[in-house]
Amino acid sequence: MKIQSISRFVLTALVVLAAAAVAHALWKRYMYSPWTRDARVRADVVRIAPDVSGIVTTVAVRDNQEVRKGDVLFAIDQERFRYALEQAEATLAAAEAAARAAGASSDATDAAIAARRADYQKAAGQSERRQKMSNNVISAEMRADAAATASSARASLHQAEATHHQATASREQAVAAVQQAAAALARAKLELERTEVRAPVDGYVTNLDVHSGDYAAAGAARLALIDRNSYWIYGYFEETKLPYVHVGDDVEIRLMAGGARLHGRVESIARGIGDVDNPTGANLLANVAPTFSWVRLAQRVPVRIAIDLEHLPKDLTLAAGMTATVVLTPVQQR
Repeated sequence: MKIQSISRFVLTALVVLAAAAVAHALWKRYMYSPWTRDARVRADVVRIAPDVSGIVTTVAVRDNQEVRKGDVLFAIDQERFRYALEQAEATLAAAEAAARAAGASSDATDAAIAARRADYQKAAGQSERRQKMSNNVISAEMRADAAATASSARASLHQAEATHHQATASREQAVAAVQQAAAALARAKLELERTEVRAPVDGYVTNLDVHSGDYAAAGAARLALIDRNSYWIYGYFEETKLPYVHVGDDVEIRLMAGGARLHGRVESIARGIGDVDNPTGANLLANVAPTFSWVRLAQRVPVRIAIDLEHLPKDLTLAAGMTATVVLTPVQQR
């Protein structure tokens, strides 16, 4: 009887110890192993807005349609922008004609300056020679006439130089007007091109909210485009598990939708989260609550996980917002 009692006691003790060991292992794994069920699939969302305003004439896509970079999503009425382009072209042509006229005028003033300079040099030379002659050879009146002629030639030269400066300024102004008209023409061409709103990335049209006949305002988003090459995971890990999470760790991703398990890698760890217990109060001072919760739950910190997009199953439907479980393989365990 004693042997049976001892055997039963030992067996019971072993079962209790085994159960305690299993419970401790499960508790340790639940509390400290780097895994979480609280993970979400995320993706870059491009908010598509027209760059110009106008009436929508064509919608070339459907809701949830897959598109390629450069595909036309919708188009805005182009008639007004064609008129603006024609006007810009005419303005440029007029500016170029004015610039040519200003150039011809400047060239003419160059020739006038050369002629006036030759006249002045000739008159100045004659006046200088006659001033040196004696009274027996030339009269005082002829000397005065020669000096007056030289002064008049000098005044004509100065006037030609002033006209040249004015013509040069007009030519520079005309060249600037040509550049301004060319810039306006380039803008008109760009605005006409922007009447066709195109996809900036490969992705999926989501929340299509534009129809033919709508008025689309510049800068107002009308649909969302999910970048198909930007999917990633945000895993919200309890702070007790963060010491076991490292950048570069391999990650096994299990979607709640089921299917094949995906693979990824820890890309980064968030360095801050909001503190709901300590909001900013009046005068920008901390608003500390006078009560304290005795049961303190571990905070959850976002961990960004890059998905191995190259090896995704072809039949997998991956959508932003899906729930997933992620299990990490720390670096030291590889």
